[in-house]
Amino acid sequence: MPESEPSAETGAGGAKPRRGLRRRLGGGVVLLVLVTLFGLPWWTLFGSATDWPLPVFLAGTVGFAAWLVSFPFLMAAGHGRRRSDRAARVADTGLGVVWVLFTWSVLGGLAHLVLIGFGVGGADQARVVAAAVVAISAVLLAWGHYEAMRVPRVKRLDVHLPRLGGGLDGTRVVVLADTHYGPIDRARWSARVAEAVNALDADIVVHAGDIADGTPAQRREQSAPLGTIRSRLAKVYVTGNHEYFGEAQGWLDRMAELGWEPLHNRHVVVERGGDLLVLAGVDDVTAESSGLAGHRANLLGALAGAGQDRPVLLVAHQPKYVTQAAAADIDLQVSGHTHGGQIWPFNFLVRIDQPVVHGLSRHGERTQLYTSRGAGFWGPPFRVFAPSEITLLTLRPGAGPGAGGRRD
Repeated sequence: MPESEPSAETGAGGAKPRRGLRRRLGGGVVLLVLVTLFGLPWWTLFGSATDWPLPVFLAGTVGFAAWLVSFPFLMAAGHGRRRSDRAARVADTGLGVVWVLFTWSVLGGLAHLVLIGFGVGGADQARVVAAAVVAISAVLLAWGHYEAMRVPRVKRLDVHLPRLGGGLDGTRVVVLADTHYGPIDRARWSARVAEAVNALDADIVVHAGDIADGTPAQRREQSAPLGTIRSRLAKVYVTGNHEYFGEAQGWLDRMAELGWEPLHNRHVVVERGGDLLVLAGVDDVTAESSGLAGHRANLLGALAGAGQDRPVLLVAHQPKYVTQAAAADIDLQVSGHTHGGQIWPFNFLVRIDQPVVHGLSRHGERTQLYTSRGAGFWGPPFRVFAPSEITLLTLRPGAGPGAGGRRD
């Protein structure tokens, strides 16, 4: 065998060091992110030029160090194999708190530099900045927790679809997304959300995925109120990326048990006033990489036999699927996933991955996309400058004013 062609043993042996190197590099990146995330607030509040008395400095330093060291263990216990809801609640809340502190520490640091530039720096000014960071963060966290835990407000919007038949004019489509039933028991919240949806007198109700963090058995009580939701024509559901962390097929079965129509790369046709509307759905774009047999986003399969001239409302969890939707001349795609950023300024990072963070947008000549901010929250129980929503879309025929919102 030529020397340039390694044996199977050499190849396998070479792969192990490479995997080990990747793990070490990944661990190093995570450590750097954590040190930065926790270190900057510590520096703003207790380091820098604050010149606190030694006991205050030591207490703050020890507190942040303990928080930093315990955080990855709590995250592993809460979201790893153990799936401890108690650990997840502590870790997720801590993540939200440190993110808000980090954000306002950055802004506070910039403000302190401006003060120094004007010749008014020093310990007094540094302490004022530190106090302001704590005060603003506390207010935003309290308000953000209230926003996360309340029943979402209803956002109403007319959507004009040129191919929509006159009999479908006024069809009421209620969109739920990202309920994220999770470590915090929100069964009563879920029941109140179901009541709010029923009050909207929907023709069609859509759940656009990320129903829960956990398995159907873990979140059975929280998901039960979805079975009380009513609609005249259809209740449809598609998987989100979080379903693929916790038994996606089980969630499809659970939703069918609750009276919903799981659109697992398939469609249903509804009729109103003699006109037809295709409701199609695809698995989340992460489904194929999950390794779950039969799960992948398959638009061709979802539309098979739907008829080329009928208007189509496509449910796809992630907004970025609109590229495929536009190529297929879909009339309207409904998505969630982004949470509107959930905690400012995370929306700017979401925009790197997704074409839209929230609202109605046009893609290509025909396709419109509505991206919901979602009803619940993931992880940190906070929503800061990203309010939750239940969406009522009223379908109208014709081009309509503004021809479908902003163009992307």
